[in-house]
Amino acid sequence: IRCWSNIPFITMPLSRAHGKSFAHRSELKHAKRIVVKLGSAVVTRGDECGLALGRLASIVEQVSMLQNQGREMMIVTSGAVAFGKQRLRHEILLSQSVRQALHSGQSQLKDMAIPVLEARACAAAGQSGLMALYEAMFTQYSICAAQILVTNLDFHDEQKRRNLNGTLHELLRMNIVPIINTNDAVVPPPEPNSDLQGVNVISVKDNDSLAARLAVEMKTDLLIVLSDVEGLFDSPPGSDDAKLIDIFYPGDQQSVTFGTKSRVGMGGMEAKVKAALWALQGGTSVVIANGTHPKISGHVITDIVEGKKVGTFFSEVKPAGPTVEQQAEMARAGGRTLAALQPEQRAEIIYRLADLLTDQREEILLANKKDLEEAENKGRLALPLLKRLSLSTSKLNSLAIGLRQIAASSQDSVGRVIRRTRIAKDLDLEQVTVPIGVLLVIFESRPDCLPQVSALAIASGNGLLLKGGKEAAHSNQILHHLTQEALSIHGVRDAVQLVNTREEVEDLCRLDKLIDLIIPRGSSQLVRNIQKAAKGIPVMGHSEGICHVYVDTDASVEKVTRIIRDSKCEYPAACNALETLLIHRDLLRTPLFDQIIDMLRVEQVKIHAGPKFASYLTFSPSEVKSLRTEYGDLECCIEVVDSVQEAVEHIHKYGSSHTDVIITENEKTAEFFLQHVDSACVFWNASTRFSDGYRFGLGAEVGISTSRIHARGPVGIEGLLTTKWLLRGNNHVVSDFSENGSMKYLHESLPLPQRSAN
Repeated sequence: IRCWSNIPFITMPLSRAHGKSFAHRSELKHAKRIVVKLGSAVVTRGDECGLALGRLASIVEQVSMLQNQGREMMIVTSGAVAFGKQRLRHEILLSQSVRQALHSGQSQLKDMAIPVLEARACAAAGQSGLMALYEAMFTQYSICAAQILVTNLDFHDEQKRRNLNGTLHELLRMNIVPIINTNDAVVPPPEPNSDLQGVNVISVKDNDSLAARLAVEMKTDLLIVLSDVEGLFDSPPGSDDAKLIDIFYPGDQQSVTFGTKSRVGMGGMEAKVKAALWALQGGTSVVIANGTHPKISGHVITDIVEGKKVGTFFSEVKPAGPTVEQQAEMARAGGRTLAALQPEQRAEIIYRLADLLTDQREEILLANKKDLEEAENKGRLALPLLKRLSLSTSKLNSLAIGLRQIAASSQDSVGRVIRRTRIAKDLDLEQVTVPIGVLLVIFESRPDCLPQVSALAIASGNGLLLKGGKEAAHSNQILHHLTQEALSIHGVRDAVQLVNTREEVEDLCRLDKLIDLIIPRGSSQLVRNIQKAAKGIPVMGHSEGICHVYVDTDASVEKVTRIIRDSKCEYPAACNALETLLIHRDLLRTPLFDQIIDMLRVEQVKIHAGPKFASYLTFSPSEVKSLRTEYGDLECCIEVVDSVQEAVEHIHKYGSSHTDVIITENEKTAEFFLQHVDSACVFWNASTRFSDGYRFGLGAEVGISTSRIHARGPVGIEGLLTTKWLLRGNNHVVSDFSENGSMKYLHESLPLPQRSAN
């Protein structure tokens, strides 16, 4: 025991053996014992008089949910002073109003001054009410709460420390939530923060240090400190360059400028960091986050425990590589340099990558073999996903061909003038193509996606963040290495980044200040999850590929079975595979219908009957559960329609606006179908499988979009570009074009510059 200012404190608690804190956010879900510290700014209202009841109820709900999951929750709370201030103000006003009314005999009262209320008196008046409120709230979730008031003296008296420790353990054993607070009714005035210069000592003089001390004493897994700021910033919050620090490491405090303390309470951010580092040293993980923001306060505690990127996480383990935020910034800077290159230089990079895919074929296939073996041994991938994971010599050759197509077609993609207008004399306006910015592409199982998307990003001058599935880790690693090798020939290695950290997809989708477009490549569930998680970032893609083939009465017998077989059986796991077969009613019980059924049986396609089709059959296949089903396997639905109009209506009602086909020899019927079906791709007498960037001559695609804004269908280079306006003038001002001005608008269309021939 050491002493400072006559107040003893202990360098490390005697009963706490050195533990090991969690190294990564993703491990926080394993936290069993958790302390939640509620700062004064969280618990109190904006006027600092009374409690923020809605916010407090939300916190109690989250703590109760975690408690009922089997965790051991403890709360260190402020609020007694604010609650007591509200009560005492009310009593004083009531007392004054009664005295004034008796004295004056008038019902109208004059303005009454309220004396300054002493904090310890407020605490004494507010403690019981605060605890009664907590008890009432926790009772709604069938949870019992218990109050414990402590002072600094309770921690340096060994017997009192043992008693406190034993009481807390017994309460936790009985599934009771301890609610702990400093006994502000008897606590001495706050001491200066002299002990904040080091991390080896801590005294209990505010609820930050109390929470840290309790967390370590009780061998807690996680300490959550809630305040009125999002976390720790590299400069004072609110300043232009302030950035939230996602992960804070011991030793980083020299690079941080501390601002003032919160609007209420005794602890500032410096006190919180000191307490957090002390708890971390004692083996407890710490997160500092905002508990007052209306959009996140309702789930901030549960989000932290689930490992989501909320607030600042304190960790003793520094990652070997850059953070994902740093990678995004590197991708943006690299993308801007990439966009500034000559078109021939960007093409050279893609040609080089195509050569590397064939030159390094053996190394690529060896890495892919490791992924396949690990996936098969763990048995975690379905057969369709295993097929997507697999690379082969023919796949690599096809990739190389596609990349060379991209290189050849990219010569004038960036900076191409698409409109020229003479606004007035010597005032010319141009609209030119420019990159979107930083793309985040999230893909499952398909390592061939990495060089395809990289080539398209390079051709369009975009920075790129890639997040692949862990099942393809070895393949993605070598393919990314080869991509960066190709980029290095013109010094833009950082333009394409592979995210290898434990970053959750949902956290990546929140980086709206760093990422301009998200492109998911994978299952419909993945796409839906990303669309749901994206916060302020547009998502390009489709959630489902429910593709239809309609067989008309005038269909050719020779074409029907070939197109249906190719659409369904060539690659059933693809998003452009046939899922619902629509057959005109007049074709039932005809030789053509029999041929279709026989072909599907030979190909071992499981048939599900639509409601109308089932009504025509005595013994029908299993009736479909939903007409909006993407099977992704050798299964399909067959349904009957009475006309091409009904086929179109069915597609609009149950389709996903992906790819739909008509098979007919009647040109008028075909044109009706082509013009009226509102999907990204609509075909006549061709397989649904043609809906592909490579087959469209785009070289490759980043995905197929069913969106109605920007790109639609297979998305190649053009879909990764946007535009900007360039205005070249000569001392022009708008006032010259007023009614009495000297200039007139011309708005003349000018010829576009000649495009270079590929």
